[in-house]
Amino acid sequence: MDEDSLLKVSGKPEATQICDLSENSDKSSAESDSETEPEQASVYHKLLATLKTSPESESEDDDDDDESESEEAGESGTEMDSEEHQENGEAEVGEEDENDMPDKKEITATAEQTLGEEQCDGEDVSCDPSHAVTEEFTDVKHESEFSLETNFMEEESGDCDVDEKRSSTLQASSEDPFKQHMDKEMEEKEVEKMSTLSKSSSQIKWPRLGQLTFSSTLEKQETLKPDKEVDVKQLHLHKPLEVTWPKVNKQLLSSLNKSCDSCFTPLQRELFCIMNTYRDLFYPETTALTNGEEIRLAYCLHALNHVLKANAQVLSNNAKRRDRKPGVDTDEYRDQGLTRPKVLMVVPFRECALRIVHNLISLLEVKSDKKIDVSNKKRFKGEFGSDPEEKPPNLKRPEDYEAVFAGNIDDHFRIGVAILQKSMRLYAPFYSSDIIIASPLGMRTVIGAEGEKKRDFDFLSSIEILIIDQADIYLMQNWEHVLHLMKHMNLLPLDSHGVDFSRVRMLNLNNWSKYYRQTLLFSALQNPQINSIFNKHCFNYTGQVAVRNIPQIGSISHVVVQLPHVFRRLEAESLTSVIDARFQFFIDKVLPEYRDAIMSHTLVYVPSYFDYVRLRNYFKKEELNFVHICEYTKKAGICRARRFFLKGEKQFLLLTERFHFYKRYTIKGIKNLIFYELPTYPHFYSEICNMMKATDSGVDATWTCTVLYSKYDAQKLAAVVGIDRTAQMLQSKKNVHLFITGENE
Repeated sequence: MDEDSLLKVSGKPEATQICDLSENSDKSSAESDSETEPEQASVYHKLLATLKTSPESESEDDDDDDESESEEAGESGTEMDSEEHQENGEAEVGEEDENDMPDKKEITATAEQTLGEEQCDGEDVSCDPSHAVTEEFTDVKHESEFSLETNFMEEESGDCDVDEKRSSTLQASSEDPFKQHMDKEMEEKEVEKMSTLSKSSSQIKWPRLGQLTFSSTLEKQETLKPDKEVDVKQLHLHKPLEVTWPKVNKQLLSSLNKSCDSCFTPLQRELFCIMNTYRDLFYPETTALTNGEEIRLAYCLHALNHVLKANAQVLSNNAKRRDRKPGVDTDEYRDQGLTRPKVLMVVPFRECALRIVHNLISLLEVKSDKKIDVSNKKRFKGEFGSDPEEKPPNLKRPEDYEAVFAGNIDDHFRIGVAILQKSMRLYAPFYSSDIIIASPLGMRTVIGAEGEKKRDFDFLSSIEILIIDQADIYLMQNWEHVLHLMKHMNLLPLDSHGVDFSRVRMLNLNNWSKYYRQTLLFSALQNPQINSIFNKHCFNYTGQVAVRNIPQIGSISHVVVQLPHVFRRLEAESLTSVIDARFQFFIDKVLPEYRDAIMSHTLVYVPSYFDYVRLRNYFKKEELNFVHICEYTKKAGICRARRFFLKGEKQFLLLTERFHFYKRYTIKGIKNLIFYELPTYPHFYSEICNMMKATDSGVDATWTCTVLYSKYDAQKLAAVVGIDRTAQMLQSKKNVHLFITGENE
């Protein structure tokens, strides 16, 4: 279990560098559509009026106390880089150190160039990120331009043959996945079945994705087969996207695809094939270094396609309602949710939001010589971009680290995006937005907690597509924020927010939105907590698709030092008791073997912060000779601990996984290594083991590596040693000894 799942969010200011959003990018009821649109009187509206009114959204608490420091060159192992950021809740378990912030990396040139090519709008506030904008941000001009209620299909399309376009749209609607998914009318029996019955599953292997598991509660679940080739015209994309997608995705196409004239990479083709059926999708093999941008483009295409179709339907019905005869009342124009936001994209850093907006802009620009109108672009670039000169010098980090922590890595943000066919509005109020891009922390500060005066989650009531990207990083931030967000998805709003109930779909009025919501979950690994999101919070009536590839070769094969590995199995009666069982096993069986002076230079790698605090307190109580480093430790404390450990003045070093995730320092002087628990990231195992080669003495015959595991660590164990050895180790009650020669297993 992640340590932060038990922590409550602290009320103390964050230590991260937060750019002031002027409290306008996420204003809820204060800047909702209800300010500019008359509320429609109805029975349902009157009923809502008797309920508790919607509280105002919580404003962000900014803290600009961050520092940026460079790493000093040296051979003693005491060099440090810039301060690390770790939003981790309240350190109420006894750790006295403050949060640090990871190094900011250089932003990609493409996103910066796209956002920098065009002039900023006249309505922009100061574009200098250091300038604190205190006045309320208002944009009346763009508010009216992007209002769906006051726009029509003729005005948006600019096409004279509007009637012809409408007829062609209606003819294609019967096969359109968007129409099929949103127009399906469920019955009470079906909803009851989905709430009570278990899911049936089937498996199939696809060429690129590998082993897929299809699950659904429906009796007739069709197993989807991959398309060998995808014709853009057969994907039912909104018309502009048929032109822009091949051009935008051209740079990612591999040489194999060029010969067959495909506009998708093999991975994108299979992922989009699933996305376009509106099934939930879990893909646990997303990495920022390899396929991160490839996947981001695919889900941006799907999300934008959904928004354009939904808005086009509303605009078309606006014209029909305007042209209908007076006194004719019809119920055929139900085309909206209870609130306007349709897509929620959850990403870890501002850099990710910057790239998403860049992709959306590129996909909307049909003609390269004619840029679309993007309001507030310069302000967005100032707050979400980064300065390449801020990159600290002398940094030597793995490639995957450089990819994850590129650009602006602030993790406290949220921004609303309103889209029409030829224009985009950034910093739109949530209730006037089509897409919301936010971090878990950014959502948490808006949603608030029960009992707080300033909290709002009504804008999540009608989310139709939820995209959670890089979910593994949230395990290193605060997983509780993700769980808190999922608990507030698709709930009935507390206020009407000026909605016209005659236009609201019955599925929303029946509070069945969660059964129509598509969830796209991307992660770099399979983890029980991430799996629980997909298994317990996804209710899509069309079913779920999960990629379940089993690692044949573990990360232990990447260990380059000659090192004996001893895997010691501990027994636990249940998953909840494994924490205490591991601690007791460590102090009774493992620690006594390392108390002797000859077993000096022992590093204890601890993934869980709670386990780290528990071990630290025990070591203090027993007066053991040790030092400790965690994600809260100040720079001076880190330098001191590394120096004492390298010189042998301290026998033990307790190290948390989050410190390694955010810093990736090479700890010198390790002779004995203990994995208190298997690492969350499989490649961390080989990285920690390979630190032993940094010791000046070279290969040492006394080097040891001990790993504690239980039967509940099957996923982590398979990622480290491979599936075959995992099966043998879980069946056997004995300790397993492995020896790595430095070349192979």
